Amino acid sequence: MARDGWMFIIPLCCIAIICLLLDQWMPSIIWSVLAGGFGVLILCIGFFFRDPSRTIPEGEDLILSGGDGKVVAIKELDYEPFIDGPAIQISVFLSVLNVHINRIPCTGVIKHRQLLKGKYELAYKDEASNANEQLALGIENDRGRVVIKQIVGFIARRIVCYVQEGDQVHMGEKYGLIRFGSRIDIIVPPQTTVHTKIGDHVKGGETILGVLR
Repeated sequence: MARDGWMFIIPLCCIAIICLLLDQWMPSIIWSVLAGGFGVLILCIGFFFRDPSRTIPEGEDLILSGGDGKVVAIKELDYEPFIDGPAIQISVFLSVLNVHINRIPCTGVIKHRQLLKGKYELAYKDEASNANEQLALGIENDRGRVVIKQIVGFIARRIVCYVQEGDQVHMGEKYGLIRFGSRIDIIVPPQTTVHTKIGDHVKGGETILGVLR
């Protein structure tokens, strides 16, 4: 389970235990129902914060998906500031049922980190890429520059990012998550060969989205 999940699990476990103890001290259906309700909530949160192992592909020129979910957009951009020119954007929508650990798409150095305030539109909509609150990382290596954005949604309001500008990162490495439901945009140079299509279901750190050329 992702480490961020424990801040929810531990307090809920304590409350559930207190309810069980109260039920022993002064038996009541209320305490039993509350304990059961908190138990179900603990299971749901544990499911959301699950962190399955992944097999990271090998290849210095690969671009991996930054998260689990469905590819909802692949489009050409006229200009992307960090890439300093035209680019290709691949967007992945993460529902509340998907694994929400975010992973680094390619090996390199974090040269740019910026949090942009914005709206909380539904994350599967195209306008979410520009309108919603987001945290963008710019990664640079000897093959070029890549941007990955963690974008909040209507329910997701909290971006967690473990890396900072100047950090060396590796393809497939876990670097954050978004609570609870979100969107990941990966922006690559225009010469990238895209290996996915709209509607594909992808896995973070495992599915190859494209190859840098």
